[in-house]
Amino acid sequence: MINRIYISHSEKDKGLAQELEDALWAVNLESFSSSLKKTESLSEAELLSFGIRHSDCVIVILSMDGLLSPKVNQEIGLAVGTDQLMIPLLEYGEKLPVLISHMPAIRFYKNNYENALGAVIKDIRQLTNLEWLKIKCPHCGEEMTQYITPQEEIEKVIIEGTDLKTMCSYCENSFFMDPRTFRPLSLEPSLYEHSE
Repeated sequence: MINRIYISHSEKDKGLAQELEDALWAVNLESFSSSLKKTESLSEAELLSFGIRHSDCVIVILSMDGLLSPKVNQEIGLAVGTDQLMIPLLEYGEKLPVLISHMPAIRFYKNNYENALGAVIKDIRQLTNLEWLKIKCPHCGEEMTQYITPQEEIEKVIIEGTDLKTMCSYCENSFFMDPRTFRPLSLEPSLYEHSE
């Protein structure tokens, strides 16, 4: 069962890590990153070790900056050394580090990162039972939960190039969500690019 995910990323990839954290939050998964979470009494090394050892999975964001980051490479080493399940997100044009070069990677372009986030959620759904979505209504701002959309319906919507339609359980207004990340969109459906 996957409940808690450690996100490994470089300092320059904080934005990508935040998008991943938001997508994981939407499907009711807890995430942790030593760069995104700080405490007054623990060092970054202690946070890193605690986060990886107490996670069910490590997702590592490997842009060029991530590949060159000593911290990201240390996190990969610790995750491999503790036999953690790992999902690498690898920017197109880059190669996996030697320690994880045997692993399959989810490839991404920074300008269409949502496709990779959708692939991460799909992979996790194949490994664990995800039942609930957490959504903040763009109309009234209330946070609600609802059953997660079946994967078959998500794939159908993605092929059609449309968005998921849902309704707020508080204000009862309809709105649309990105089928890859479950992020609420504007109040009108959008058509997005499916480029790899």
